Amino acid sequence: MPAENAPVAGNLDDDDYPAYTMGRAADVLGTTPAFLRAVGEAGLITPLRSEGGHRRYSRRQLRVAARARELVDQGTPIEAACRIVSLEDQLDHALRLNREMRRKLDAHGEDI
Repeated sequence: MPAENAPVAGNLDDDDYPAYTMGRAADVLGTTPAFLRAVGEAGLITPLRSEGGHRRYSRRQLRVAARARELVDQGTPIEAACRIVSLEDQLDHALRLNREMRRKLDAHGEDI
């Protein structure tokens, strides 16, 4: 959770700010709290905890959970859906790194 003196308004645009309670997150996703607990137990997302121990979710985590929900709605078991989403994320990260390295190599080639 943010420091007590941190400006709350500055967190409104932060995709990683844990702004959603479990109930609100479930409402936003059109699912149940049990689904959110299941994707958490599968290791797909790890909600932050409030001082009282309640789960808090960020917008980024809700997007990840929404992708898993799409797969589950198509008939994929939740554990498999979580693994697929995790692999999709890893692939996306690797592709971004690849593009970045290619840009750096291209820029380096122009300096020669």
